[in-house]
Amino acid sequence: MSFHLAHKPSRQEEKEIERRMNELIDADLPVTMEMVSRDNLPENVKLDRLPDDAGDMIRLVRIGDYDVCACIGKHVRSTSQIGRFEMLGTNWDEMTKTFRVRFKIV
Repeated sequence: MSFHLAHKPSRQEEKEIERRMNELIDADLPVTMEMVSRDNLPENVKLDRLPDDAGDMIRLVRIGDYDVCACIGKHVRSTSQIGRFEMLGTNWDEMTKTFRVRFKIV
């Protein structure tokens, strides 16, 4: 996962990211899907990671009230089915202010 941030997170902030991710997983948030036309996409949904031939109808995946994204992959029914989030490492690019997280689900 990559994030554009104002500063490089401290080690304490990295541990907080891991703690918060596991808190969200444990919250057993429902994962739901709906189909919408490209003309009716919510303002915050980006299509830049979908293939060019994704079509006019887009599947939105919602994770509780926490997140919504366009996706064509497989998904769980709730966050408790995911497992535990374990951060493997991070990288910081000072020029682009990009923080990259490497992780695994165990």
